[in-house]
Amino acid sequence: MVKESSEPACQAEACALQSCLNKNTYSPDKCDEHLRKLYRCCQTMYKQTDGKGESTACPMPNIVQRWLKNHGESVS
Repeated sequence: MVKESSEPACQAEACALQSCLNKNTYSPDKCDEHLRKLYRCCQTMYKQTDGKGESTACPMPNIVQRWLKNHGESVS
């Protein structure tokens, strides 16, 4: 999921979400799986970096954890 490269962590997931939102302007609920993938990717990146990782594609760690928890995802 989180790859070593010159682009920010989770950038691919963020771009896929943006493309989906652009295609589904009036039905953003159709992009829920893309949003979940982005937040899971961000959670993985934060775990791998002890919460110190940074990416323009990811919200702050506490936002990611809260969103995942509120949407039935494991945040251990």
